[in-house]
Order: sequence, then C-alpha cells, then structure tokens
Amino acid sequence: MRILYTIILLFSFTIAYSQNYFASVFVGASNYQGDLQDKIFTLVRSKPALGMGFNYELNDRMLLSLEFANANISGDDKFSVKNRSRNLSFNSNITEFSLGFEYVLFNLYDYKVSPYFFTNIGVFKFNPYLKLDNGAKIFLSEYDTEGQGFYEGRKKYKLRQLSIPFGGGLQWALTNNTRVGVLIGMRKTFTDYIDDVSSTYVDKNILLQNRGQKAVDLAYKGNLLPNGSPYPADGAKRGNPNNKDWYYLAGVSLRFRLTTPSRHQSYTFKIHKSKTTCPSSPL
Repeated sequence: MRILYTIILLFSFTIAYSQNYFASVFVGASNYQGDLQDKIFTLVRSKPALGMGFNYELNDRMLLSLEFANANISGDDKFSVKNRSRNLSFNSNITEFSLGFEYVLFNLYDYKVSPYFFTNIGVFKFNPYLKLDNGAKIFLSEYDTEGQGFYEGRKKYKLRQLSIPFGGGLQWALTNNTRVGVLIGMRKTFTDYIDDVSSTYVDKNILLQNRGQKAVDLAYKGNLLPNGSPYPADGAKRGNPNNKDWYYLAGVSLRFRLTTPSRHQSYTFKIHKSKTTCPSSPL
C-alpha cells in the first residue's frame, strides 16, 4: 500500500503543473461473479457504485488515469438453482484505488463520439458480512468458516488484494473541455474469498472446537430451510477454488478539464508551401 500511495502522490504532483489533465466523477452499478453468483451480470443483485478520478492527457488519444471507486456487492444462494440448498449469502463493500492507461480510438478534438478502452492495476479492500434484521453486521472472515488458520494448512485470507480493472465504453465530447461517457469495467482478482466461499467444508466438530458454534452456523445454513439437509461431511464441496472471484462496475462518467489550455495543439501533418519563387527565364 505504501508503494501505491507514493505513486499517487507523484502522479498528483506531476499533473498539478500541467494543463492537460481532467477530473471525473462516476455513478453506476456494481455486480459480482463467484461461488454465490455464476452469472456475469444480473439486475437483481446490482448495487450502487460511485467513483472519481484524474486523467493526464499524454496526447489526443492516450491518457494516464488515477481512479478511486466505492461499490457494494452481494450474493445469495436463494437466486441459484444449483446451490439453493446451501443457503449461503454475503454482502461486502468494495473500496478500490487504481492506476492505468486509457486509449481513445478516435480523436475527440476532431470527432464528437469515440469508443475507448482502459486497463489498470489496482488495490481493493473487501470484507464479506451478513446483515442482521437489527442492522448489525457479522463479518465472516472473523469466523474462519472453511478452517482458515487451523485446518490442513489453509491460511487466513487478506482483506486487501490486487486487481486488474479493464474495460471500455463510449465517450461524447460536449466541448474540448467536457466529456460524458458510458462504460463497463471488469475486475480480475486473485482471491476466491470475496464471498467467504472457496473450497470444502470443515468437519463440524473441528470447526466447533476451534471457532465455536457461531462459526458452524455461518459455514452452512441449509439446515434452516424446510426439509433442509444436516451439516455436510468433512471435505464435502462448498465452493470451487479453481475459479477466482470477479466484480464489475458499469455506469456513466462526467469528465471535465481542470485548467483550460491557452490553445489546443492538434497532431496533424501540414504541407507548407514555399514563399520563394524561381527567377523568370530570360526571353
């Protein structure tokens, strides 16, 4: 995290003395894909997302980006046909910082609309929880529901992780200094625990001995359903460790130049005619 903060400060210092930078705000929706939701996008589980950022214009089509986003994601087995009997659910807030590169296909100083693409490297924080009827939150990572820290060498998962945001959209140039865009950005992560579900069940008695009855209750809730099955046997499949979790942001952005340049230099080639003339031939 210290390295990221240092890069952010250097980035901010660099653009502070330039006229070629924009500020942006983002409003949209977030989604998640993992063990509690196998669909890439579903309106049922969409949550609000907000963001802001700075863009440094290297030239007419290429920009460096510094982005911040805050989003909510959730998943619930009751929306799944395959895993409904497991009866697990979660919510999580996502806080993300990222640095990256953006490429605009058509020069927006010459065209009004253009597709654009971006790829970043980011750090995000998550913390899966259950929300009780009284508003209280139970943070699942505290209960090690799959035996993290005491079972078969499973390590506790870190709540700060790296991500690779990438995606694209369309931008409209309202003026040379103001742009509106629609975008979708996918986040590849390197963790399978955004939803607190990854591999197999731990023996009920082992989990009880190490983390208490509350951990047992959170690890499996299928027994709470009508005609639900009892707690699964040790080693029974709980999730799929081979597929890492993803999250997504989609929405609308507004971008505006913070300092209007004195003039815009267009990157075009011009043919300059010589002012000199050849002497006339004598008669």
